[in-house]
Amino acid sequence: MADMDHSLLAPCGILCTLCVAYQGYTMKGTQRKHKCTGCRDYNKNCAFLKRDCEKLKENLVDYCIECIDFPCENLMRIDKRYREKYETSLIENLCEIQKIGATQFIEKQLERYKCPNCRETICMHTVKCYNCGYQLQS
Repeated sequence: MADMDHSLLAPCGILCTLCVAYQGYTMKGTQRKHKCTGCRDYNKNCAFLKRDCEKLKENLVDYCIECIDFPCENLMRIDKRYREKYETSLIENLCEIQKIGATQFIEKQLERYKCPNCRETICMHTVKCYNCGYQLQS
């Protein structure tokens, strides 16, 4: 995949296109009035890590792994929740991005969350494809 859009790779290591808010839904499955535009949107401070991190707010780092405080308390708390609820680790994602690069990481994530029915993207939070309704079994 040439010319991969890295702007949808959040500072925490989550690919925004996999996120329920970016896909335009709530965790209950209802459609949102407005879709999220991604964690890196210009001047956006609502992203769950960005609103609590001065270094991200001031654009001093692109990814949390670049910070001297990596992994910070906030990231570790969110990482724990993501490991327990969504079977993914933000810290491991960031280490993988550092190791293989953003483009290859994005390609792997898109392949991992590809719907077997329609080939669209499955939401990592609800493990549902909002395009065709396919629900991944855990």
